[in-house]
Amino acid sequence: MNTAMRMRFIGDNSITNVLHQGQQILQKGSDSALLDTQILLSFVLNKPRSYLFTWPEKQLNNEQVEQFVNLLTRRYLGEPIAYITGEKEFWSLALKVSPVTLIPRPDTETLVELVLEHFGDIKHINCLDLGTGTGAIALALASENSTWKIDAIDFNAEAVQLAKLNAESLNLTQVNIFQSDWFTQIKTGKKFDVIVSNPPYIDGEDENLSQGDVRFEPASALVANEQGLADIKHIAEVAREFLTSQGALFVEHGYQQAQAVQKILIALEFESPQTEQDLNGHDRITWATLP
Repeated sequence: MNTAMRMRFIGDNSITNVLHQGQQILQKGSDSALLDTQILLSFVLNKPRSYLFTWPEKQLNNEQVEQFVNLLTRRYLGEPIAYITGEKEFWSLALKVSPVTLIPRPDTETLVELVLEHFGDIKHINCLDLGTGTGAIALALASENSTWKIDAIDFNAEAVQLAKLNAESLNLTQVNIFQSDWFTQIKTGKKFDVIVSNPPYIDGEDENLSQGDVRFEPASALVANEQGLADIKHIAEVAREFLTSQGALFVEHGYQQAQAVQKILIALEFESPQTEQDLNGHDRITWATLP
């Protein structure tokens, strides 16, 4: 594959030709072939995407072509752009990512927006982010609310270190990030005004697990028992012990799980569960408060 790809660039290593050939290679397997190619070439050149349009005739050297072809091959084989470049933007924050965590997605920004809509004007909130991964949700909230006290936990030690690195690079070190299997390491008696989570919610038999970017993402962060609802049930049950009166639980879930999640919350005596749709118009976030 690499040899065939290299042949496309012989004689013309200009940015224009490299972008064109890269797009041609990726277009059969990617809905964003041009954007993917631009991101990869910008990464190789260590330049912003605007540089590609400003200097279209600029020639790449052989080393840059070799690196680009290697990255293009990885993308051609399906590896997510975020894992190739090691970074992903979320809530306008540049986050480091790695294969030990999920890749932050724009749909999850709906959860952040929803929390801010209902609690954004309140100072000194105590907030808990369960399964923080890269730290995306916790750090997005912290970037909007400097007075909030936010705990962010993950059971994966490597994910915890990555989230801490992101917090430091963004100067959001007020977020307390530590390892915990859900609530196990949260101090007994501690109370939170808001608990948020993007937990595993995919059924292990779901055919989508063998398609697209999720093939490369950690199954432990994707898959849950009981048709994908086991972790959501556990979070909702235990959250009642850690929420303040009128405290709110916000949970991301699959687009077909809204009714099931609402039933879980109602059975646990949460008040008036509501579901919000994501950017694609799919049911994605359900939240409710304790009476």
